[in-house]
Amino acid sequence: MTELLYLPDDDRTTEFVSQVTEARTEYIVLDGTYFYPEGGGQPPDHGTLSWDGGDATVMNVRKNHGDVRHYVESMTGDPPDEGTVVEGAVDSSRRERLSRMHTAQHVLSRVVLDEYGATTAGNQIHPDRSRIDFEPASFGEEDLETIQRLANEAIERDYPVRKENRPRTVVEESVDEGRALLDLIPASVDPLRVVEIEGFDTCPCGGTHVDRLGAIGRLEITGRTTKGRDTERIEFELA
Repeated sequence: MTELLYLPDDDRTTEFVSQVTEARTEYIVLDGTYFYPEGGGQPPDHGTLSWDGGDATVMNVRKNHGDVRHYVESMTGDPPDEGTVVEGAVDSSRRERLSRMHTAQHVLSRVVLDEYGATTAGNQIHPDRSRIDFEPASFGEEDLETIQRLANEAIERDYPVRKENRPRTVVEESVDEGRALLDLIPASVDPLRVVEIEGFDTCPCGGTHVDRLGAIGRLEITGRTTKGRDTERIEFELA
């Protein structure tokens, strides 16, 4: 089983050393990793793995029955043997953009829940743009202006962001209704990793995030699309 070393609060580390537990030409599994595997609407980290006699570019990272497979391209040399020490380097620029985007998504989701009573039905984070689906919702242009203004006001307050593991019972009691789909998280997952924006929002989440809201920068809503009855999609970018 691969240990997710960035949890619960070390998602700033992008260089590390680990050992190979399985290696093929398509992917490499390590005993521990700081690479984020795709999930929760956030795409995987990119980067490189290198070892004595070879290296490879990591272009995809996915969980597989407790292991994390680092799918590689452009491998030089043979796949490393089990037990080989490798040096991992996560693309820090991409990680930073994704962390800013993911925390911005939490801010927008909180604002929309508070102002319009709409829950987050889904989201997709990208390094350069992102989107969130809300329901039930029907937004006009003035609503979008309000959402953008309130989100940026929260960002400007530069609230600290805390990431930590908490007992599931505590999370279930403290997270506001409509802010997390806890019934979709298997009951066996305990404790839960929680992202708390101090005095503003609390939500269970396994993604990477900034340490303070000011690191997000300015948020701009770039579009709105109706995605079916009572479902609205908001698209946004960061300056």
